[in-house]
Amino acid sequence: MNINQAKDYIKNSIQIYLKKDEFGDYRIPVVRQRPVFLLGAPGIGKTAIMEQIAQEMGIALVSYSMTHHTRQSALGLPFIKQKDYGGKMVDVSEYTMSEIIASIYDTMEESGVKEGILFLDEINCVSETLAPSMLQFLQYKVFGKHSVPEGWVIVTAGNPPEYNKSVREFDVVTMDRLKVLYVEADYGAWKTYARERGVHNAVLNFLELKKEYFYHMETTVKGRSYVTARGWEDLSQIILMYEEDGLTVDESLFAQYLQNEKIVKEFGAYYDLYNKYKKDYQVEALLSGDISENAVEKAKRAGFDERLSLLGMLLDTVHNEMRDIVETSDFLSELMVPLKAVKSADSVYEMLEKQADARSCMMKNLEKANSLSLAGRKKHKRIFSFLVNVRKEILSQNIEDGSDAFAYVKKEFDSRVAGMKEAVSKTSLRLHYVFEFVKTAFSEGNEMLVLVTELTVNAYSSRYISMFGCEDYQKYNELLMVSKRQEDLKDEIAKLVF
Repeated sequence: MNINQAKDYIKNSIQIYLKKDEFGDYRIPVVRQRPVFLLGAPGIGKTAIMEQIAQEMGIALVSYSMTHHTRQSALGLPFIKQKDYGGKMVDVSEYTMSEIIASIYDTMEESGVKEGILFLDEINCVSETLAPSMLQFLQYKVFGKHSVPEGWVIVTAGNPPEYNKSVREFDVVTMDRLKVLYVEADYGAWKTYARERGVHNAVLNFLELKKEYFYHMETTVKGRSYVTARGWEDLSQIILMYEEDGLTVDESLFAQYLQNEKIVKEFGAYYDLYNKYKKDYQVEALLSGDISENAVEKAKRAGFDERLSLLGMLLDTVHNEMRDIVETSDFLSELMVPLKAVKSADSVYEMLEKQADARSCMMKNLEKANSLSLAGRKKHKRIFSFLVNVRKEILSQNIEDGSDAFAYVKKEFDSRVAGMKEAVSKTSLRLHYVFEFVKTAFSEGNEMLVLVTELTVNAYSSRYISMFGCEDYQKYNELLMVSKRQEDLKDEIAKLVF
């Protein structure tokens, strides 16, 4: 299965494990809650999906790599304790609480979240002294004499032996206590995640043309050569930062993240070509409605690779703008909740401060539970910043507390709403120009189909269109029957399942 299928399966397992009966007890006893074991090549996103699951389900996450743990650190340290047995005092060996178990209790105390995931990575790389204890842990959720708290689901992960010399293959007795998911690298599954994370368009366009380079492993005379999903994502981030600061982006940078000479050279050549296309077609001019005859003719003569790159460049800017607007809309919608409390309060000053403190506390709790997404963190920080800054301005301008103070708050809120509406007008017009260029250059061919499909499958653009509309999208979506084709494809797939 691919990583997205594994994610859905794990979410379903956690949902079932956390179901309670009418008395508040978990319906599946701990001993029957088999830990999930994700087995797959390194760098395909096993850790990333655990963070996503915790964020989406609103539960906590505690992660540990088992490679550095010894028997003592995992099970706890022994100490002598005196006990009274029938009037006779004896010395008994006890164990301190495991570092792993203690971290779960710390997370619950600090965040207030009582249910979560204990994620143990590299589980099949445990030390020789710890290996015998893993069987007891996997079945009974116990390290030493201390149990994993109820409401905490165990998910483990590891690499097959061919990728890691430290791997210890589990025997049948151990494997029989796990729900094993074999995960394979899949570009299509990763692409959805990559879009949401804002992976550089040059990376996505290159991999669209060279899907076989998404995940690549081989042994050469120089040793193991590899390229992973993690490598592509990290490379994307560093390219974006280099471009932002005007630094040189070249093959020496690519080689730090992609450990394969051939792929480095091919991506380097494509990256140079990508920037050449951007300059030759004057992408920003096209997005502003300046659709020159030269650009149209050049696009008509272009090969498939060049056309795909051009579409990607046009969409990249618009996608980023739509994402910003959707995030702003989410921020403003949630900001209305504390502002309603401010409006009805006796003191606007005090309530602004109270709401800011509450938002700060919420962020800290979510961060301690490791269940705060990047988008969520950004939204909460924007709300906190608005509350703090507007209060500061009210005080600095000596605005009278009460209706005058709230009028200022409302003015600031309305200003941001107006700014968002202006951004919507600009972005919608730019999106219209994208459709106009594609129609002029390629008519209603495959390029238009790619454009409509990309807008449909991208989470932010599909939300943007559903919120603010797009006549061009609706027109060509119906004309090309994209939705109908997707439904037909689903029906055909269903027929193949016996």
